[in-house]
Amino acid sequence: MFTPKSPSIAVLFLCAVTQWASAEDNRAHISIRGIYGGVPTELLVQGTLRDYGVNAIFMGSGGINAERVAVLKKQGAKIFAEFNTMHVATYLKDHADAAPVGVDGKVCPAPHGWQGNCPTHPGYRRFRMDAFRRVLRDFEIDGIWLDYHHSHASWERAVPDMPDTCFCERCVAQFSRETKTPLPDEGTPQLAHTILEIHRDSWGQWRCDVFTDWVREFRSIIDETRPRALLGTFHCPWTDAEFDGALRNKLAIDLRAQAKYIDVFSIMPYHARFGHASDPSWISRQTKWLGDYLGVNGEPGERHRIWPIVQLSDWGESVSSNQVRSIMDHGTRRPATGVMVFNWGSLKKQMGKVDEMAKYYREIQP
Repeated sequence: MFTPKSPSIAVLFLCAVTQWASAEDNRAHISIRGIYGGVPTELLVQGTLRDYGVNAIFMGSGGINAERVAVLKKQGAKIFAEFNTMHVATYLKDHADAAPVGVDGKVCPAPHGWQGNCPTHPGYRRFRMDAFRRVLRDFEIDGIWLDYHHSHASWERAVPDMPDTCFCERCVAQFSRETKTPLPDEGTPQLAHTILEIHRDSWGQWRCDVFTDWVREFRSIIDETRPRALLGTFHCPWTDAEFDGALRNKLAIDLRAQAKYIDVFSIMPYHARFGHASDPSWISRQTKWLGDYLGVNGEPGERHRIWPIVQLSDWGESVSSNQVRSIMDHGTRRPATGVMVFNWGSLKKQMGKVDEMAKYYREIQP
């Protein structure tokens, strides 16, 4: 009579790996399946958001109104507002002194049309904080995401344009005072050269600290106004080494410092836009780097969460329907615990991609 032997360690290990892979393929860790770009009314004509596997909508704070909130609440969807922090160009029409100043002492032109504002302008900061508070006060949203929270630059492309700013008298004086850095009595071009050549490290850290302090104040407003709402951020998908450390040195984004106040990091790995059109795996590589950098594994109960926003719409480079599943696959790998697609304004004209997105979302929804 044949008596089966006990399973070997190798077999047990193989079973464990297989079970882990099955769970990972199921994407049970993904709690948010979102669409960015407004209410997808075209989908609601034919059914519910759940029919498409969608449970969250991200939209610009200026597009939120009571009717849209009611529609989405009825659908059982979470509502997240996108909030533009540093790129409200219209503010400059009546406040020219809020324009960023370049190394030549002149107002820095908007790179590729992306107009930023000076981060130390007190009037502009009050303007944005007041608007932030109104959104949270007036609408029952589940969270609010900072957008364009970086220095005057154009980075959402394969070849970025990131001028050195801001060297207005206010910024230079504040830098000197807060870092206790004595500066010579020189014109702006000479001062900018001195700062970038001799004090680059302290200048870079100070700039990061200015932007982080904005995040601290945003957090305090949430805690006062709608404490259960999440604070998220849409941010550049580069590692800390890419483009000579431009994440900090040029864009003034200190992710670890901001993590004290941020709940959700929504990295923006637009693979086609950033020159990786044929390599969707770039999405999961960048997300993994972020998790490693912040110590986020994508496990239940973690303080921080990572919810990437992935590119399905055409922007710069086109994205084909047969690539959608691979994009969604890489966008939902740990440490991600949520994902959203960019963006509805374009996707609603490309329903083949929407169908592929919905198929994937339905497969992974509980």
